[in-house]
Amino acid sequence: MKRLILALAALLTLTASPALAYWEYGHETIASIAYRNVKPQTRAAIDRLLAKQGLLETPTCPARTIEQASVWADCIKPLGPRFSYAYNWHYQNVNICKPFTLKGNCPDGNCVSAQIERDVKLLQDNSVPVREKVMALAFLVHFVGDLHQPLHAGDKGDLGGNRARADYGIYGPERLNLHTIWDGWLAERAISTPPPLVVAYPAEQRVAMSAGSIEDWSRESWQLARDVAYASAFGGDPCREGVPERGKLDAAAIEKLVDPMRLQVTRGGLRLARLLDEAFGPVPPRQ
Repeated sequence: MKRLILALAALLTLTASPALAYWEYGHETIASIAYRNVKPQTRAAIDRLLAKQGLLETPTCPARTIEQASVWADCIKPLGPRFSYAYNWHYQNVNICKPFTLKGNCPDGNCVSAQIERDVKLLQDNSVPVREKVMALAFLVHFVGDLHQPLHAGDKGDLGGNRARADYGIYGPERLNLHTIWDGWLAERAISTPPPLVVAYPAEQRVAMSAGSIEDWSRESWQLARDVAYASAFGGDPCREGVPERGKLDAAAIEKLVDPMRLQVTRGGLRLARLLDEAFGPVPPRQ
């Protein structure tokens, strides 16, 4: 029985099961935090727009609620050429061993931070067709979540840590990598650790956590990728010579990563709430 349990655990790790993965649990939690903390009129506007989700014509990928919308951008990936143009919008892997800059790391505006900005503008534009607004809302909810998973914002030229092999506690199948750990096992551990994250936050905390620009948030996630995600798995400075070929997160390291992950999810939710309030509120005057 013990061997069977370990085999099943390894299989879940390799396949990044939706039940565990950040792409579902993390995204849905960020969306729920945002929905709980937006203005009432924003919440009503979100509900009205998502009531039109049938216009997307993706019956296998519904977006009836903000939680469903939060994973829509991943759900549509298997639909092939119809949405292949959006693939590069999920990340902006800025090299953690070089100074931070988005210049050159967001070719032709095809990266997560640029698309977040576009989606807000699409939602603010009354001339945009309803179908495009529903899509912009689903993309926005998802991409703010992506930006707050550090390995979507910084890497070492290894596809966001997908090529960085690493062990997670006692689990160490050959294909397990740093990206999967942060997407799945660590996200599940952190979000399920009490107290619950989906609550109404005090106004002061909402303002403090949602401050800054999208570029500021990008830099912050990039730094977390370098100083926390890679450093914790590879024993310090991930850009030094002699970095181990395979990383390792033992129980103590995992415990230390719970709070940073919970903080990122909370930041993502409250920052998404701010952007949604801006998207559905009065359009700011042009500068």
